Amino acid sequence: MTSTPAARQVRIMLCDDHAVVRAGLRALLSGRDDMTVVGEAAGGEEALAVAARVHPDVILMDLQLDTGPDGTAVTRKLLSQAAADPSMPTPRVLVLTMFDTDADIARALRAGATGYLLKADRPEVLYDAITAAAEGRTALSERVTDRVVRQMRTPPPAFSERERHILRQLAEGRTNREMARALFLSETTVKSHLRRIFHSLDVRTRAAAVSKTAELRLLE
Repeated sequence: MTSTPAARQVRIMLCDDHAVVRAGLRALLSGRDDMTVVGEAAGGEEALAVAARVHPDVILMDLQLDTGPDGTAVTRKLLSQAAADPSMPTPRVLVLTMFDTDADIARALRAGATGYLLKADRPEVLYDAITAAAEGRTALSERVTDRVVRQMRTPPPAFSERERHILRQLAEGRTNREMARALFLSETTVKSHLRRIFHSLDVRTRAAAVSKTAELRLLE
C-alpha cells in the first residue's frame, strides 16, 4: 500500500523588532501542519541577510523597525534582491502591522507587498492570508480592503496652478516668507493658500502635506 505524500509546508520568515511578537507568531504557526517558520529577523538589514539564507515562501513584515530600513524599504530591497539573482526564489511579502493609514498601505503595496494585514486581525485571517500569498494571490485585511476601495472611489483633490506652485515650494522645504518672495505674494496670501491645501489633503502639518502630495502623485 502506497502512502500519500505529505503536503508541502509554506516556509515562513518573521520580521518584527519585538521579540514577544515574533514568539507569539511562531507559537501561532507551530500548530499548523502546512506552515513552518524557517527564520526571523529583528531589523531591516538582518531581514535581507536571513531571507537570502533561508529562502522563505512568505515573509511576515512589520512596517516600523528599530534598526535599518523600514518594512516598506526592506520589501522593495527583498524583491530587487530576488530579481537580480535567478537562483533565488522570489518571496511573497505580507505586511503585518498596527498601522492602517492610506499612506502606509499605498507605500507597502507599491513596494511590491502581496498583502497587508493588521495585528488586530484574527489568527484565521492570518492563516488564510499566508496560504493565499504562497499561491501568489493578494491578501488584504477587511479594514484595509475598505480603505483601498474608498480611496480608489475618491478622486484626488484638484488644485489651481498657483496652489501647485506652493505645493512644489513646500516640497522643497521653503518657509512661508521664502514662498511669498518667490511667488511675489504676501505671506498672508501664502498662508491662505496653505490652509486650503491642508483642508483639501485632510492633513494638519507641512510634512503630512508633502507626504500626501507624493503619495497621490499630484506634482507629476
